[in-house]
Amino acid sequence: MFIYPPIPLLATETTANLGPMILAGVLLSLIIIYLASKLGGEISRALNLPPVLGELVGGVVVGASALHLLVFPESGATATDSVLMSFLQLVAGLTPEAVPEVFNTQSEVISVLAEIGVIILLFEIGLESDIRELKEVGYQAAIVAVVGVVAPFTAGTVGLMLLFNVSTIPAIFAGAALTATSIGITSKVLSELGYLKSKEGQIIVGAAVIDDVLGIIVLAVVASLAKTGTVDVVNVIYLIVSATVFLLGSIFLGKFFNKSFMAVSDLLQTRGKLVIPALIFAFFMAFMANVIQLEAILGAFAAGLVLDETDKRKELDQQVVPIADILVPIFFVSVGAKVNLGVLNPFVPENRAGLIIATFLIVVAIIGKLITGWTVTGQEKINRLAIGFGMIPRGEVGLVFAGIGSASGVLSQSLEAAIIVMVILTTFIAPPLLRFAFKEPSETAEKLPNADTAN
Repeated sequence: MFIYPPIPLLATETTANLGPMILAGVLLSLIIIYLASKLGGEISRALNLPPVLGELVGGVVVGASALHLLVFPESGATATDSVLMSFLQLVAGLTPEAVPEVFNTQSEVISVLAEIGVIILLFEIGLESDIRELKEVGYQAAIVAVVGVVAPFTAGTVGLMLLFNVSTIPAIFAGAALTATSIGITSKVLSELGYLKSKEGQIIVGAAVIDDVLGIIVLAVVASLAKTGTVDVVNVIYLIVSATVFLLGSIFLGKFFNKSFMAVSDLLQTRGKLVIPALIFAFFMAFMANVIQLEAILGAFAAGLVLDETDKRKELDQQVVPIADILVPIFFVSVGAKVNLGVLNPFVPENRAGLIIATFLIVVAIIGKLITGWTVTGQEKINRLAIGFGMIPRGEVGLVFAGIGSASGVLSQSLEAAIIVMVILTTFIAPPLLRFAFKEPSETAEKLPNADTAN
């Protein structure tokens, strides 16, 4: 354990000499993050809710909305807002002159770790997204997915611009956040109810897989647009084409790459012989996506889809899970910590516009997905209500959109908070709505009591 002398030695020190203090700040931040994620996750699980919601709420509690233990400069906070910095001054002798430098650097380190966390998350989602399932559900799932992306995106973007005078880029970003669907949450509920392998369940899960692919492309496009600050039609077309070619090309070339990957992993004899080459590939794909002006997460997602076709996918998935358990909570808690829900306080007159926007986003989020059930044709007795409800939860995928939007700086505090509220509410209401929809099962919904095959 390091003991720092409580004397003003740091007033004239350089950033390099502040290294121990920066490390101390990072370690304290990680302690706060992991405590918040575990407590929140366990409480959520006890309430039969997705643990990821608990991680988000835990971040809200320790962040700018409540305790100010974890705050970030990009969300408008300063060193004086950080309780953690005050604690370092008290117990470690951090001088007032050094506080801003330590605060900014340790915040940047946590932000980088959060970015790596979301890359690992999308890599894991790619590993869990079985392309072969798409062939089984056919065009019905594709129609549900496309409508589930286009309808809320269009309604959300146009509505924000026309009704609330939101600028084009933030409106597009908020509209994109409405397109997400959490396959993990939906498949878990379907499995618990015994309807995962019903016709409705197959369409929902298949559509959610396609929705993941479309959503990542949409996210890559809007995040890249946010970097330029303008909407260039040619650039939009370039991004859509490049994102599609990159993703599909990666999957196609993956058939040839998989043999080389398996050969390399079989030759290696040291620890991590499977997961380390996989991470090298995932990070390389993320790097390549960045190079061609897309988001790194698209590359990580493509890497997951490619390696999903290997013979050792299940073994690799098991080895990636512990890494995700370490890094992904940093992302979710950081997203929650950066959101100041105080901007939605109805007793403050300036906040009422944000509340109205949040209400609008929630309505669009629900209706935009609910209508997808009625796009299924040729199935007279199918439970369309269940399909629509199954597409509603945004979950961790919606948080990815919010996190990228926050990092890009294009979202105002009220709009970002409104998106987070939309994600939380849609994720909360989807499980009971699905249970309600299957209360009177349709003739096509053949219940399978032991369907525990959800991802």
